[in-house]
Amino acid sequence: MKTVGLIGGMSWESTAGYYKAINEGVKEKLGGLHSAKIAMFSVDFAPLEKLQHQGDWQGTAKILSEAAQKVEAAGADFLLICTNTMHKVAPQIEQAISIPILHIADATAQALLENDVKTVGLLGTAFTMEEDFYKGRLEEQHGLKVIVPNTSDRKIVHDVIYQELCFGNMLVNSKVDYLRIINELAQSGAQAVILGCTEIGMLVKQADTPVPLYDTTQIHASKAVERML
Repeated sequence: MKTVGLIGGMSWESTAGYYKAINEGVKEKLGGLHSAKIAMFSVDFAPLEKLQHQGDWQGTAKILSEAAQKVEAAGADFLLICTNTMHKVAPQIEQAISIPILHIADATAQALLENDVKTVGLLGTAFTMEEDFYKGRLEEQHGLKVIVPNTSDRKIVHDVIYQELCFGNMLVNSKVDYLRIINELAQSGAQAVILGCTEIGMLVKQADTPVPLYDTTQIHASKAVERML
């Protein structure tokens, strides 16, 4: 079994989901008392969140590159960045380490294409929904057509993530808003919707909507288990 490296804490709420999903995946594959070999560095999210909203991505890259180096030094064979948004600085992190990064957008695209999904809705932070590091990667490297919510709905999705989900708060009104937005993406032609922030799966479940949902936390963790074994 290979050792998976995790950079977590962004937020720790979703990182707990990664830890659980990876260990459950290994147990399902190997049985018995098997559990995952994990090297994890969990960062303090507050300084990173401030840097994000100040547009200081070089500052975030420095923090996460140092974390990645510590994970590599702990014996990880490959690395997961346990958040969608911070894949914006994945290229800088890759330059700081010698182990490969399992990119969350690539893992998600593979899962979509395996199910013949070509047009997909995307929910996430404003950075993820609006910038090319994620949306553009899905379109340019994997040939997907990506639909995002309108400006006002993107603000709703973004604010709920940072003001509620990162604190572990799942509010009924926010869930209603998310389900409305998901339905509108489907009406706009999306065959499925990516839950492109690792916290969204805490709020919205597949049982809540007939629109197929792709939870990036679960997909990323599942692909990690495949690579480990």
